[in-house]
Amino acid sequence: MTRSQLFARIQSKKSYLCVGLDTDPRRIPTFLRSEKDPVFAFNQRIIDATSAHAVAYKPNLAFYEAQGARGWESLQKTLEYIPTDCFTIADAKRGDIGNTSGLYARAFFDKTAAGLDFDAVTVAPYMGRDSVTPFLDFPGKWVILLALTSNPGSEDLQQLRITNYELRITDDETQVRRSQLRIEQPLFERVIQTAQTWATSDQLMFVVGATQAESLTRIRELAPDNFLLVPGVGAQGGSLEEVSKYGMNAQCGLLVNASRSILYASTDAHFAEAAGAEAHRMQQEMTRYLDAYLPV
Repeated sequence: MTRSQLFARIQSKKSYLCVGLDTDPRRIPTFLRSEKDPVFAFNQRIIDATSAHAVAYKPNLAFYEAQGARGWESLQKTLEYIPTDCFTIADAKRGDIGNTSGLYARAFFDKTAAGLDFDAVTVAPYMGRDSVTPFLDFPGKWVILLALTSNPGSEDLQQLRITNYELRITDDETQVRRSQLRIEQPLFERVIQTAQTWATSDQLMFVVGATQAESLTRIRELAPDNFLLVPGVGAQGGSLEEVSKYGMNAQCGLLVNASRSILYASTDAHFAEAAGAEAHRMQQEMTRYLDAYLPV
């Protein structure tokens, strides 16, 4: 799915909602646990209830890998069940180098390998360029790079201030002067700047937590055209209005993820109806923000 196609979906549904399929077998309603594949049965009902309001789905791989081979089967069936007009994200947070990174990319992007064909995968940038570029070798696929996450530990490294020195040469007509300009910036800003030398906004997105909304203005200065995947709205308390106001660009540029607030809106037999109602509520709010903040 191209950037313009994704924006067309957003316009059509008047929504930029991404539903996180962080399905915990221990929280599945009791009546589903007798199903042959309870996780898939749960996901199937969630997708049916929310697909009219969502433009993307994001399974968190940890919830599936923790179940071994059964979990991988549930993941594959879930991916195949998601409507084709929805963007699909493997929330895997992979980060390795060379052949290993290439094999991770093949696992999520090459259906003939592991049976999966996601549109995008989340990647950790800590090991640098060669941990990211193998994912970019698949035409039409996306890398979603961790930039500024919503967890408290993001302060440990992502917001650590680093110092750059830029050489400036000035000519005052009598002599050429060389000087060094000392620049301090958070590490996440360097990640965003550097990553844009690896790929364009047609293949690269960034993860920015909704609880970091105060940084969105600066992030939009650094990455004006890239889509941002924004977790942290809902159970984590991020503000959808602030994210929309400060993060939206000319093609919306946002995929706002909600997981627990939708999946577990109810724990009884009517969980799917409750999930659909919460997704619809978010979609209606997003419609207002598209009208208010989408640049004309």
